[in-house]
Amino acid sequence: MKCLINGKIILKNQILENKVLVFDEKIIDIADSVPKDCEVIDADGKYISPGLIDIHIHGNMGKDTMDSTDESIETISKSIMRHGVTSFLPTTMTMDKEHVYDALEVIKKAQNRKLEGAQVLGAHLEGPFINENYKGAQNEKFIINSKYEFIKEYKDVIKVITYAPEKDIDFDFTREIKRCTDIVLSIGHSNANYDQAKEAINLGVTNVTHMFNAMTGLNHRDPGVVGAALTTNVYSELIADTIHINKDLFQFILNNKGKERLILITDSIEAGGLEDGNYSLGGQRVIVKGNEARLENGALAGSVLSLNKMVFNFLDNTNLKVNEAINLASLNPATSLGINDKKGSLEIGKDADIAVFDENLDCKMTLCLGDVVYKNI
Repeated sequence: MKCLINGKIILKNQILENKVLVFDEKIIDIADSVPKDCEVIDADGKYISPGLIDIHIHGNMGKDTMDSTDESIETISKSIMRHGVTSFLPTTMTMDKEHVYDALEVIKKAQNRKLEGAQVLGAHLEGPFINENYKGAQNEKFIINSKYEFIKEYKDVIKVITYAPEKDIDFDFTREIKRCTDIVLSIGHSNANYDQAKEAINLGVTNVTHMFNAMTGLNHRDPGVVGAALTTNVYSELIADTIHINKDLFQFILNNKGKERLILITDSIEAGGLEDGNYSLGGQRVIVKGNEARLENGALAGSVLSLNKMVFNFLDNTNLKVNEAINLASLNPATSLGINDKKGSLEIGKDADIAVFDENLDCKMTLCLGDVVYKNI
């Protein structure tokens, strides 16, 4: 049994001081004093937060999910834990079927074992069921229409599918996914008009992928995918690096979408955590300069900012409290995946996935399932 002392404990609705967080692999108690025979860990006056959950991340520290190697997943896992991320969905790209399957096989193996860093919850399949008009940094060569048979073998590995519902003939794929799996469907890289997006949502789509980016925008006559995201109860991913979305819109988005349905993501590529230079994404050359990652044609190609700093950016540009901002990268993604009974907040009985942050949300310690995997105090 272990306990964290001398910290401000971030709960979903409040922040507690002068309390003790008691845990082993699970949260045991929030106590007034240190229990007998408890290993004491000093939080040094910092925030004690639920571990962050990144449901959309391609790579980090020179490695990418589409490398399809154990080493790459392990490197990503170890690198993002240094930023308070305790679990994640390695995210695929639009590539040939064999390449995608190779990546899913590696994710499947990682999903079933304990890693040294952040834990793999499953896969986020981004493409190949997208619209070429909004392909963004995806490779148009490998775009196909949505087919249930494509994902059937990996329906227990894939947790989220980003797709363009307007290319789903009669919404057959949408209906089959909802009927046969627990996979979350997310509209993204889509040319859907408002009515098409609303119909997909009515059929069970619950998420929108990196809202505002790679989708039909908000228009007063046809509100598009953005309008559907803002006027319905779907979860909406946001890349809060201030590059993909202007920071002056953060409060507007919060006011119109609500704090319970926003999910901060990184959409990080292999250049995350590294300096400016030339990198790769889905077999395409990416140039990183000044925290901007772009293809040679100028298209934005994911981000290079860590999830804790996405949270800080949102906190710094809205009226959210610290605990509310943390929820956007912990409780909300957990709830969207249906795992909030185990993860996403510091509640008794949940997994002891914990991060310790300073006032700037720089990570000072990370614990996965009760084990200290990173410490910089």
